Amino acid sequence: MTICPCCGYKFEGTLSQGCASCGACAVGEALPKPERELPSYGRSLLLAATGSVMMLVFLTQTIMALVQRAPSVTSNLALFSVLPLDFWSWMAAGETAAWRLKWIAIPVTIVVLWGSLKIYRSMLKFPARFCGLVYAKTGLVASALVPVLIAVLIGVTVPERLRQRQDGLQAAANALAHRLARAQLEYYARYGTLPAEPKDLARLSDSDGSIAAALSSLDVSTYKPSADLAALPKQKSRTLRGALIRNASLDTATDDSLGEGLSFTNYEFSLPGADKLMGTEDDLIVRDGLVMKASAALTRHDNRPR
Repeated sequence: MTICPCCGYKFEGTLSQGCASCGACAVGEALPKPERELPSYGRSLLLAATGSVMMLVFLTQTIMALVQRAPSVTSNLALFSVLPLDFWSWMAAGETAAWRLKWIAIPVTIVVLWGSLKIYRSMLKFPARFCGLVYAKTGLVASALVPVLIAVLIGVTVPERLRQRQDGLQAAANALAHRLARAQLEYYARYGTLPAEPKDLARLSDSDGSIAAALSSLDVSTYKPSADLAALPKQKSRTLRGALIRNASLDTATDDSLGEGLSFTNYEFSLPGADKLMGTEDDLIVRDGLVMKASAALTRHDNRPR
């Protein structure tokens, strides 16, 4: 089978007789192959360079993370402290570098490994035609080692990052609880009583919107204000004693006088915890400014002396 170099037509025979399609003829005999052919090193060099670049990128990111974690230096002698020799400092810097490269390393690794394996297999089919197979294999291993190292470093930090995320969610829930507790104090200092309903807190100044944000997560049905009768003013005690022995159906004005003189001094309400669901063990209970989890509040109630 002969292929015409002019038109690409395939035919049986030689070009000395001319192409059956375009009529092109050979100008002379084809050059003979050399007795010795030098092996090619281009593919080996490509694989070695690819693996080296991937390792160099990861090492550079690790050193950058290590420098950023180190304290600021003021002299040239202190530069030695930027690159500590202890294992855990390098481990932490490697974890930081792995998280930074995760989205870049995944697509790049797929392309590089696919191309590198294809090139390396073609070299194994004709090993005599290529040199530097050892360097090519080393580059291929380096290209595969970098994503494995990134995956391991990310996997090691996943539990700690999940714990930090949980702590962050819990801190956000605690912030809402403490903001409502502070709003209760502000309301009491301004009006001399605690609010009868959570919506009464809207009467306070809320320039940053923190009170509104906290109220949006509050279940109104859990708000329970109460009054300590012993702490009420003395001038109201006479009205209260009389009201207790009167029939409410005989004089409705008595109930109005009670409501006007009653001052709430205690409160309790519940907020969702880190899971943002009510009725679970991590719910927050705020009782007179004290913030605690529902599980802790239940334990404290059970341990109360009777």
